[in-house]
Amino acid sequence: MESYNKNKKILVAMSGGVDSSVAALLLKNKGCNVAGGFIRGYNVDGCQDRDAEDARLVCEKIGIPFYVFNFEDEYKNKVVDYLLDGYQNGITPNPDVVCNREIKFGLLYDKAMSLGFERIASGHYAKVKSGIFRKEFKIFSAKDKSKDQSYFLWDIPQEKLKRLIFPLGNLKKPEVRKIAKKSGLPVAEKKDSQGICFLGKFDFGDFLRENIKTKAGDIVDTNGNKVGKHDGVWLYTIGQKHGFKNFSGESFYIIGKNLEKNELIVAYEGDKKLLCKEFQITDLNFLDDKTKSDFENGKEIKVKIRNRYRQPLFGATLTLLDNPHKSVSLSALIRVDVPRQLFPASGQSTVFYKKNGQMLGGGVIV
Repeated sequence: MESYNKNKKILVAMSGGVDSSVAALLLKNKGCNVAGGFIRGYNVDGCQDRDAEDARLVCEKIGIPFYVFNFEDEYKNKVVDYLLDGYQNGITPNPDVVCNREIKFGLLYDKAMSLGFERIASGHYAKVKSGIFRKEFKIFSAKDKSKDQSYFLWDIPQEKLKRLIFPLGNLKKPEVRKIAKKSGLPVAEKKDSQGICFLGKFDFGDFLRENIKTKAGDIVDTNGNKVGKHDGVWLYTIGQKHGFKNFSGESFYIIGKNLEKNELIVAYEGDKKLLCKEFQITDLNFLDDKTKSDFENGKEIKVKIRNRYRQPLFGATLTLLDNPHKSVSLSALIRVDVPRQLFPASGQSTVFYKKNGQMLGGGVIV
């Protein structure tokens, strides 16, 4: 666990799950002045009341105060509308990145500070470390690489990083479960949530159909030949393969969308067009000031990047693109060392790392 002043008041973002519960327990056991805070968001599957009660029971068990914050309207405006607008415009947004920036480490962070808390903690699997003389703070990938969530934190500004604590960064999931069971936490056996942040677990296709007017259309290959039918381009993502076959029964990957023609563009296994050599990102954010300065001076740095959650890191070079107008967001070109199947989808995040696991920053694929 990261080092910090134990006398400072800490609010733990509680989800009602085992990870945030153990995070709160570990801080309490360290002698910290801890409270739990549950966020009521825009929930679809109706599990929110149970999660709130689970979080309350955990706080009661470990003996800390419990707060509930209602951000339902704000979550709808900042995350759900962003998500639906993105799909309607043919991109694949990353709501969890936006949720972290706008809700957990946005609204909840601001509320915590206004209530006199000095730090905010969560059950994220990631690490925050201070630089020399504690002038800057850095994010590192977690010990448990299969659960690492540093990918979703690339857009958190420095002024907030210095106040964040991730107690699970040096633990693996089985260890977290073991701690929960040994301590008798009521959520020790609770299954992990697999849904979108706060929205819950539900059929995402049905959710899109209910909120976006869809229209059936053609699936075409890279030569323009019609090979199948789709239910609406908004319902599919770049790189999707499962469940797709042409008229002859062959499977394929989605590599593009033509919104004007209402077409999905696909390629078959072995097609060279599946190999990605380079792609562009925008809305670039660097967590480390020195790294940002290096890139601004035209230096090309070899980094490890990932453009899809749980995808293995791979080698690439990031080069800043000319940006004559300061009002325009910073953009860069990602050149892949060895062309491979990556399926960079517009709206998804690309996050880059050093070999030691330090996360340098990220951007949005365009």
